[in-house]
Amino acid sequence: MQKLRLRVLAGIFLVAGVLAWAGARLWDAYGQLPSVPVAAPVVFFALAALLLATALSTRSRLRAQRERRPEAEGVNPLQTARAVVLGQASALVAAVAAGLYGGMGVFLLTRLDEPARRDQAVYAGLTVLAGAAVVAVAFFLEHVCKLPEDHDDDTPHPAS
Repeated sequence: MQKLRLRVLAGIFLVAGVLAWAGARLWDAYGQLPSVPVAAPVVFFALAALLLATALSTRSRLRAQRERRPEAEGVNPLQTARAVVLGQASALVAAVAAGLYGGMGVFLLTRLDEPARRDQAVYAGLTVLAGAAVVAVAFFLEHVCKLPEDHDDDTPHPAS
């Protein structure tokens, strides 16, 4: 499984933002720009909260298992791998969505003469923040679920 790369996510964010900004300019020239849904930041903040709860639960269960507490629950490796994949997929989707709403928000910031556009710019900005929260929590979840490094480099390997 590949680790998340911040540069890749930033590139996705920037490309989606530029395309959304250009699309918003074009769409506004030919008609009315679609609105930013109020639910967009709520959904992404809820996803960040779900990923954070998963990360904290996994971290506490792993700590209890390492300390060999008698009441410690075992950690299912397949479930942990699925949580990491969910976090990575969520980070990719959040980067795309944050880029799209960020590009639309930049366009809306240039036209704040209407109160409705101000509200839309605020919703777009909150969605970008929520997307950043999802990405940050996905990195944390990946860190929590990382396997310990193998430090047996000084032992001789059998010849093949």
